Amino acid sequence: MNFIAMDFETANRHPESACSLAIVMVRNDQIVDRFYSVINPQMPFDQRNIKIHQITAADVKDAPTMAELWPRIAGLYRPGMLVAAHNARFDANVMQKSLARYDISAPHYLLIDTLQTARAFEHGLPNYKLNTVSDALGIDLWHHHNALSDSEACAEILINEHKKMGAEPIKKFIKPY
Repeated sequence: MNFIAMDFETANRHPESACSLAIVMVRNDQIVDRFYSVINPQMPFDQRNIKIHQITAADVKDAPTMAELWPRIAGLYRPGMLVAAHNARFDANVMQKSLARYDISAPHYLLIDTLQTARAFEHGLPNYKLNTVSDALGIDLWHHHNALSDSEACAEILINEHKKMGAEPIKKFIKPY
């Protein structure tokens, strides 16, 4: 299976406040490359968010904005590309709103949510949070709420499910975005 897995963290409750992004590239069910960057959201940070991901305004003061970062990653988000995220609606919305702040059109791609696939395929878990699913599948989530760790875990969940279930059961979870 070929896809990218992405994860955003935000500075506050607003989806346009992306403060970090990670992308993991998967080819033939193998992670082949990784990308991580902090992002200057040009917005205040909420203490609640800092407590979750430990990224502060000082950490991003010299970081690129989403507008500056976008040209480096835009080519990954092309029509027909499969993009995975755990709770994908959140991450896709963060991307869309963060780009819209700079009048950048959001890309179109295929989206799959490993939260939904886990609910369908990983039975008997107390919940389907990324850390719970990772633990159940023996996936190393080395720093929950670090975008790179989270996107690696998301990728590994989908790889695991593809190997166990095959492509057909997974296809019904792929939606155009």
